[in-house]
Amino acid sequence: MTKRERSDTLAIQNSTGLRSFRDIFFIAAGFLVIMPVLGINRTTDFIIFSIFVMGFNILYGFMGRLSFGHMLYLGCGAYGMTLFTEHVSRNPFLAVIAGICAGALIGAILGPIIVRTTGACFALINLAFNQIGYFLVVVAFSKYTGGEDGMSVSFSKFGFIDFSNKPFKFGFVLFCLLLSYYLLRKFTSSPYGVLIKSIKENETRVKFLGYNTFVYKWITFIISTALSAFAGALSMLNYGYVTPSFIDPSRAVEVIFAALIGGAGSLYGSIIGGVIYMAISNYLASYIPRWEMFLGFTLLIVVFRFRTGVWGYVSEKFKGRTKAMPVRTL
Repeated sequence: MTKRERSDTLAIQNSTGLRSFRDIFFIAAGFLVIMPVLGINRTTDFIIFSIFVMGFNILYGFMGRLSFGHMLYLGCGAYGMTLFTEHVSRNPFLAVIAGICAGALIGAILGPIIVRTTGACFALINLAFNQIGYFLVVVAFSKYTGGEDGMSVSFSKFGFIDFSNKPFKFGFVLFCLLLSYYLLRKFTSSPYGVLIKSIKENETRVKFLGYNTFVYKWITFIISTALSAFAGALSMLNYGYVTPSFIDPSRAVEVIFAALIGGAGSLYGSIIGGVIYMAISNYLASYIPRWEMFLGFTLLIVVFRFRTGVWGYVSEKFKGRTKAMPVRTL
């Protein structure tokens, strides 16, 4: 590599790093602005759901695999963390790590089976495993999981580290979102990220180039399940209890709708879609008994008018306007 090529590579890396920090600033500022409007509890809930949408979007938006059973991995994080605090330790940080490991372990076990499929088979086999997980929680292992009643969870306090303190909990969850965004931004812009996007476009060609696509799909699947489990573990910090609703397969459409509304294949879109969906489901339900109908209309508008989601549409318009700006010459 020549000196000029090294300097160009360094300049690109610095530009990407500055862009990531700029994005992090805008995301943090956005949630801090809406927090007084929505309330600290609800904003914390919005942030956690946005992490869940990012975990799903890694699989769907970037690798092109639609899952109808992603609630399984959210529930693994929630139940894994709860059982850890019940039987091992009430340390909140160790419990969060245990929840993430539970999701990653399930992804590692189920991955070799699931990632061999594509299309409708991939979506439905995730749904089938989600249904099995729901049965295990509600019926088979109800003695340990609390069945339909669920379980409560409490955590130890360490000085100022107190998750019963709402501002501290909000700050910690926001930090988790920003860290997740930063790491995923690095991941998706790396050569590995380019490879999984290539698998989405044409997996046969990627195989022809000599790459073992099965391994890359399996690793990406584990990353997606671990991040979704991370959101489930953070939900336990926020709510303090777990019920079968955290693993209910009928709720799988929530994260799919959020990803489509914000924009599949975009981390910004994941956050925007998560906030929009949570706003619709939280506020419209208070005024409209059949709020799901409004959500359906919203999705139809997105599909026909904003094919790349809200953020994708805004980005395309901004890029088009930037290209159309006249260039002054001296």
